[in-house]
Amino acid sequence: MAPQSGQLPDEAEVEERHSSHARAAIPGWVTAVHLVALGWTVFTAHYTVLFMGGFLVFLAFSQATRHHQDPINLRTPVLVGFFLAGLVIHGTLQQWWIAPVLGSLSELPLMLGAIGLTAFNDNAAITYLASLVPNFSDELKYAVMAGAVAGGGLTVIANAPNPAGQSILSSCFGGGISPLKLLLGALVPTVIMTLCFLLLPSV
Repeated sequence: MAPQSGQLPDEAEVEERHSSHARAAIPGWVTAVHLVALGWTVFTAHYTVLFMGGFLVFLAFSQATRHHQDPINLRTPVLVGFFLAGLVIHGTLQQWWIAPVLGSLSELPLMLGAIGLTAFNDNAAITYLASLVPNFSDELKYAVMAGAVAGGGLTVIANAPNPAGQSILSSCFGGGISPLKLLLGALVPTVIMTLCFLLLPSV
């Protein structure tokens, strides 16, 4: 709506117009640089110096072309990075008791345990802690991974995409997402996925 004569437009309205215009006029070379940066990140994922160099170049590029960019929110990725760093540091210190406990379990109890634990913990924590067990067979590794994946829908916190889906669909749930209803709704798909993972090796 156009402002009345002598009335300045609202700042939010100006920002919205600017953002809409910028998004509609993004040049192809900006998109190309984003794709190159994404490919570089995947290619150098195991080379910290090259990865960080590419990341800093991308941040500088985003700042230089900010009129074509949405604001970069680093808060969430940084918090995830701290979580994973803490997992590596503190998880390694738990190896002395985790290795004997997990090493004493067979495939089925290990898989069911991973399904139960992933409802209360991020599945990255479960799979990483399981990786600390020396001489873990491929069958036992498969059981842990299958359990973490199968139980990933039981709660919001189990997988990183779950909170993203919750934020996208939050407007569809007036009173918020009920943990109990989410659990009950995910039980049947979880059982189906568990059976698929159990039967797949024997096919």
